[in-house]
Amino acid sequence: MRKAFIAIAAFLVTATVMISLAWPPFYWAFIFIGPIVILGVYDLYQPKHSIVRNYPVVGRLRYFMEDLRPKVYQYFVESDTNGKPFSRLNRSLIYQRAKKENDTIPFGTQLDVYENGYEWLSHSIAAISHTELDEDPRVLVGGPGCTKPYSASIYNISAMSFGSLSQNAILALNGGAKLGNFAHNTGEGGISDYHANPGGDLVWQIGTGYFGCRHHDGTFNYDAFAERSQSDQVKMIEIKLSQGAKPGHGGILPAKKVTPEIARIRLVKEGFDVISPPAHAAFKTPLELVAFVQKLRELSGGKPIGIKLCIGRRSEFFAICKAMSETGTYVDFVTVDGGEGGTGASPQEFSNAVGMPLREGVAFVYDVLSGFNLKQHIKIIASGKISSGFDLVKNIALGADLCNSARGMMFALGCIQALECNSNTCPTGVATQDASLMKGLVVEDKRVRVFNFHKLTVQSAVELLGAAGLHHTYQLTRAYINRRIAPNVMQSYMESFPYIPEGSLLKTPYPLRFELGMALSTSSSFTPTDYKVSIVDYAHANSFNDNLTSGS
Repeated sequence: MRKAFIAIAAFLVTATVMISLAWPPFYWAFIFIGPIVILGVYDLYQPKHSIVRNYPVVGRLRYFMEDLRPKVYQYFVESDTNGKPFSRLNRSLIYQRAKKENDTIPFGTQLDVYENGYEWLSHSIAAISHTELDEDPRVLVGGPGCTKPYSASIYNISAMSFGSLSQNAILALNGGAKLGNFAHNTGEGGISDYHANPGGDLVWQIGTGYFGCRHHDGTFNYDAFAERSQSDQVKMIEIKLSQGAKPGHGGILPAKKVTPEIARIRLVKEGFDVISPPAHAAFKTPLELVAFVQKLRELSGGKPIGIKLCIGRRSEFFAICKAMSETGTYVDFVTVDGGEGGTGASPQEFSNAVGMPLREGVAFVYDVLSGFNLKQHIKIIASGKISSGFDLVKNIALGADLCNSARGMMFALGCIQALECNSNTCPTGVATQDASLMKGLVVEDKRVRVFNFHKLTVQSAVELLGAAGLHHTYQLTRAYINRRIAPNVMQSYMESFPYIPEGSLLKTPYPLRFELGMALSTSSSFTPTDYKVSIVDYAHANSFNDNLTSGS
């Protein structure tokens, strides 16, 4: 192809010159021929791309088609049910509810109800009309040490920072939260003007970078925290230990992105790299974490303080619960993030292969809190790929008290799953800082769509609650959700994730599948102990009809 290009280019140039000598106006042909020839000559000698080097000009079509492939696949190839991460069926439901269009489907389900993994709700003959139920169920978040508990919606906006999302996206999300009286998590980027101006309820997330409450050296600034946390708009504070998109991974904000606005919001130096370490510096042990929680609660004036984590090493959560049990100081809520990833740009290995998935994470956290007799003080928030009423119901049945959504809310803003969140080229102006792109997102319109999506999704969950014959979300248990695990085998969540007795982790013998985690954990360290569980330990463990074992 290299030789062919040289021959064709030489022929075109020679022919153009010859014709132009006879008819001078033909020199204008070089406007088209010249750039192609120059590009081809460059391709012949550039060292980076083998295909382009061997196939000058023509080889560049590969990159064009590669860029076009996701769009062609989404619109012309994928079915309504096989799109990833969200299928067209999921996306269409969100769009329809956001626009208040008809969200019913004709002619029955498109899902294969005999496929492994299919899930459904057990309804009741004694169903209750949703008109008799509370259309806006609330959950009071705040334990014994909290003097300003927060009455939260069962569905809220998950953590997304200004910087990751555009200012118009943040304004529309918080505007929708204000209209619908639900909460908007700031993400670890801090409280921006775009979070504050619409006036919607905020959950201030504090990550390892301590943005908005830090000294310039990266250490925690208690004075700045006290000042900002006492804003009436801040209803809860969430300490992010890890996130599902990239658990155990820090980050860096390059100096060129640290604008005067970002520097002011995050309390960092303008024009310098800003590092978010993978772990916290304000505490190093579970006992120090609990003490940190108590101090933040006091400085905030008694507001709910919680933690967010994607479950990794299970012994660490046992250690946190041991610290709370020993000190009598509790977090007010635990946000469980699913390891299946989220809106943030993250390394592929971390999104695909690090962290416990949401379903197992919620069940685990509920069981451990219950085993330590702490669940009565602590609310659980499920966060990850929750975009329908059934998603709400099944996570609450597993043990969550309320749920958060990030990507569902992004779809309500107009996100089309272009998968360009990490490239600053989001075509809908949601996940970009490109001013020309974010202009396409009209705040006044999109905030109403966020409000509509939230309202109709909660309404759907309430209707499902009524179909199950229940009046309140706290009546949901794992027995209500079923899952096909083989062609002729179905299990309820109760069978897949059996409960353990309340208080059963406060004394030996422990339930068998928690024996190892209890043995490896201590309130004085996140690092597992070197204790080795022996055959004798297992022999004396109380299985509570639980034959499953697990590691740390």
